[in-house]
Parts: sequence; structure tokens; C-alpha cells
Amino acid sequence: MAYEELLLSNQLCFLVYRLDREINARYRPLLAELGLTYPQYLVMLVLWEEDNLSISAVCERLKLDTGTISPLIKRLEGLKLVKRKRSKEDERSVRVKLTQAGSELREKARPIPAKLGSCVSLTLEEYQEFKTTLENMLTKMDQQKEA
Repeated sequence: MAYEELLLSNQLCFLVYRLDREINARYRPLLAELGLTYPQYLVMLVLWEEDNLSISAVCERLKLDTGTISPLIKRLEGLKLVKRKRSKEDERSVRVKLTQAGSELREKARPIPAKLGSCVSLTLEEYQEFKTTLENMLTKMDQQKEA
């Protein structure tokens, strides 16, 4: 006898997992053209939005810890896309700044969201609705964590 609540097809987490794998598979060739992995791309997105951030600010924006972000930033520095520098105000804080090559890569990355969007097959309205639903779910989960 199968328990309805234990059917794989009824697991929201499995659908999210499958969606994550599909989206990452579609990003991979687009990001390969830039020489970036998906996690590195996320760091670059943060820095393209606001440059010269502390590592802790990058961590906060991506909701990841320094143990995850620091190696990514180190690899991006090895690719000469970012430069790390200790803060003059607080020696414990390390700031991350785009290099010229990192700034120039933004132009090459501009078409990626549209290319990925064309693979997802959602209308703009469906996309906005889905994005809002995901944001609401994450907000509620964050609130539960804090309680």
C-alpha cells in the first residue's frame, strides 16, 4: 500500500530539484562561453550590480557562507576578473572589486538571461508570477527560520 504523502510525484522538493538541474544544464553552455561556472556567475552578478563589496556583503546577497564564497572569489581572482583587497577601515574585512576584464565580461553576459528565458517557455506574465511565488515561499521560509 502506497502512502500518498510519500509518493515521489507529490514532493515539491523533488520538482524544485529537477527544475534546478534543468536550469543549470541550460546555463552551462552559455556560461562556458564566458569561462564561468554557475556559482562564479552568481558572484559576478552581485558585483556587476554593485562593485567593491566586502566578502561578507557578497555572502549576504547570495545567502551563502564565507567558506563557500571565498574559494569562488579566489578562482575569479585567478581568472583576473576580480581583485581582493583588505579594507583600510577594518583590516579584518576583505573587499572585492571588479577588474577591467571583469567589468568587460558584463557585456558578454548580457544576452544570457534572454537566451535562458527563451528555453524556459514562459510568457513574461507567467515568469513574473512564478518569480513572485518563489520569492514569497523563500520569504516565508526565512521568517520561519528566524522564529
